[in-house]
Amino acid sequence: MKIIIDRFEGNFAVVELENKDTVNVPKQILPDDAKEGTVLAIEIDHLETETRKRRISEKMNELWSD
Repeated sequence: MKIIIDRFEGNFAVVELENKDTVNVPKQILPDDAKEGTVLAIEIDHLETETRKRRISEKMNELWSD
């Protein structure tokens, strides 16, 4: 998915989604060099997702195995 930064309003960036809807995104989660007109790509990091799921599962097993 790609989004484009339309404008900044206070601590938020108003971004346009592919379907032309707009949403407010906190500026603090954007790259430091993001500005009006910047196109950002949002994608799922499948490897990191699985790594985190595995880590949580291992911790839960440790907690409940005692």
